[in-house]
Amino acid sequence: MDNNSDTQTSLDTTATVIPAPSTHNLVLEPDDSRRLANLCGQFDSHLKHIEKRLDVEIHHRSNVFAIHGDEGHIQLAARVLQQLYADTSSDTEITPAEVHLALQEAGADTIVAAENGQTQESSALIRTKKCTIKPRGRNQQKYVNAVRNHDINFGIGPAGTGKTYLAVACAVESLLKDEVERILLVRPAVEAGEKLGFLPGDLSQKVDPYLRPLYDALYEMLGFENVGKLIERHVIEVAPLAYMRGRTLNNSFIILDESQNTTREQMKMFLTRIGFGSTAVITGDPTQIDLPRGHPSGLKHAIEVLAHVPGISFIHFDAKDVVRHPLVQRIVEAYNAADESKAND
Repeated sequence: MDNNSDTQTSLDTTATVIPAPSTHNLVLEPDDSRRLANLCGQFDSHLKHIEKRLDVEIHHRSNVFAIHGDEGHIQLAARVLQQLYADTSSDTEITPAEVHLALQEAGADTIVAAENGQTQESSALIRTKKCTIKPRGRNQQKYVNAVRNHDINFGIGPAGTGKTYLAVACAVESLLKDEVERILLVRPAVEAGEKLGFLPGDLSQKVDPYLRPLYDALYEMLGFENVGKLIERHVIEVAPLAYMRGRTLNNSFIILDESQNTTREQMKMFLTRIGFGSTAVITGDPTQIDLPRGHPSGLKHAIEVLAHVPGISFIHFDAKDVVRHPLVQRIVEAYNAADESKAND
């Protein structure tokens, strides 16, 4: 009996207790339809922003709001809603920027980051119109969860690790859930040994071949005709990096691919384009830099400068994360070994 008791105690001390989600009802007074509409935003866009940032579900009927999720997140969401509703009393228009600032002041980034560091990464499925994508391996799972919980995300590693494909999948998922209004695909116009000016066609036709992997992923997830219609309506936009200067991108999902070929100035310019309600994913492989000699990579510089900035995620992939042909993994490992040997000589 004593032995069984000791065994049970040992098991209990190593178990991880995950609190069950709960629901809290919040009543906002007075019951004013105009103020409530201001709080919720068009098509409940403000509520969706809070749901995304705090990983909660919010349903409401008139001035009664039901908040479902983990207890700490529920309390935080309730405080944010109360604060924003109080602001509506002075006819202040609640904008995405106001919602963002309210969440920031309430400490949303701090609580989410702390819990992400304590919980195990789960295999979160990504559902699109044409297929369901399941992240493979721990780093892909971490990557998807990071993109869902951070405004700016870096996916760094060799070809074949899924960093670009999963970024497109997350973008499509956000668009289908109405979390963003558009998707932007951005790439620096730098290629190994070849200049864009020598390619036929206008600027769009020059850049399109380099974005083919992004297009292929979109076709797989949304279908060829749907992608064409979304491009015509500018819901999906292709933009060379140089054309991003001067823009502010709100309520958008922006993917910067091949970011190792940005300069320091270009990377800073891109990162400062991010507006409220937007998510950015920056992918790149620091071992595949095609910049002219003497031009340091903006990706390498950003990794050093932004490593400890709250709200920005960095997921590093390696050869073990390659999900293409097994030979690709061996090739990556062989080149890494050769580079290390050369560095040691």
